[in-house]
Amino acid sequence: MPTTPASGGPPPTSRPEAPTNPRTTLRTTPRKPLIANVLNPLLTTTPHPLPALTWPRPLRHLPHTLVLLAAVALSATGADLPARLLAITHAATLLLALRRPPLAYWLSLACFTALALGHPPTPANELWAWLVQAGTLFLLALRLPLLPAATATALSAALGASLKLLGAGVGSWATVATGTALYATALLAGAIRRGRREDRNRLAEQIAATAEERAQRTVLEERARIARELHDVVAHHMSLISIQADAAPYRVPDPPPELVTELASIRANALEGLAELRRLLGLLRADPPGGTRADTTPQPSLDQLDALLSQVRATGLPVSARVRGARRTLPPGVELSAYRIVQEALSNTLRHAPGAPTTVELGYGRTTLTLRVTNAPATGPAPPSPGAGHGLTGMRERAAMLDGDFTAGPTPEGGYEVAATLPTRTTPAPPTDKDTPA
Repeated sequence: MPTTPASGGPPPTSRPEAPTNPRTTLRTTPRKPLIANVLNPLLTTTPHPLPALTWPRPLRHLPHTLVLLAAVALSATGADLPARLLAITHAATLLLALRRPPLAYWLSLACFTALALGHPPTPANELWAWLVQAGTLFLLALRLPLLPAATATALSAALGASLKLLGAGVGSWATVATGTALYATALLAGAIRRGRREDRNRLAEQIAATAEERAQRTVLEERARIARELHDVVAHHMSLISIQADAAPYRVPDPPPELVTELASIRANALEGLAELRRLLGLLRADPPGGTRADTTPQPSLDQLDALLSQVRATGLPVSARVRGARRTLPPGVELSAYRIVQEALSNTLRHAPGAPTTVELGYGRTTLTLRVTNAPATGPAPPSPGAGHGLTGMRERAAMLDGDFTAGPTPEGGYEVAATLPTRTTPAPPTDKDTPA
């Protein structure tokens, strides 16, 4: 009897898969055949217009004008009417080559053969058919890669030599040699011009990419500089405040409980400010190579408004809150801007009207959120507040960012009021049956 393999082992007939060889994979990648690279550009029917000059602008269409004049000059030949019509058709291929160079090349080749077999030019103008063919090759080399253009040039030279061997009217062997030299010159000039144009386009793309990269680098460097200044100055002082507030009760023998509570509140506010500052620094600094940031704490919203009011009340400012309408979750941008506006308004009240009774009102409308922070007149002189002056600007910018309205100013009672109206819909709601007019 055959031996049964152990449990979990491979079956007797199984073989390990051969490892994949990256070189084999690369070799088996299908490549475009060389003959396709040569024939496809010569057989395409896609329009390929001759680009205009980029400078000087008044002479943008000078190449097109020169080709038109050359076609008119080269068409004025032919001994009889059929030969003249064939010469005009041959010269018209130059105009066709301005838009469809492959088609113009094949038509020019056919006209060249027909002229050589049926209506050979006179010895006085036997080079004109070669000149038309050379012009078509030049316009072809301006648009096509070097290999297809060289193939077309070789085919034209071989056709001229073959027609001479067959006794067709293509001129003497000196004419054939001169015409072949014209073909080679046209190919070389067109390839050089095409290469310079491609180099200029690549240089322009590189300059644009470098300018964009330089602008991005400048922005990142400026953001990094601001982040360093915030970290070295603001974060340093807030850390000192937190440490001093934490150590102050131990420097006074038997400190009053009120003092200990006040110092603990100062330390808690300093630590929260440091956390907010760290989040701001994370936004200002450039992304790390992995593309992720270590701090992913969500931004505050109106859900933290009660905690904010509690912190403000702990400083001695009497604050009351009123909410009109059904409280609901709003878009994150509206929630954050509303929280920051209320926070900044209360901070201004603490600085400029300490101890003044303050009211915070929230109005949840159908499509808007209304904020109103009003304080009574100050109960005493406000202490000096260095560095203030940008709070109102920041609140106004937050409201404008959401296409909202913002006002701030003194009240008739001698206090101060900050009001904002923020849209809560970023796109208009679809009409309902009740909104549809009859």
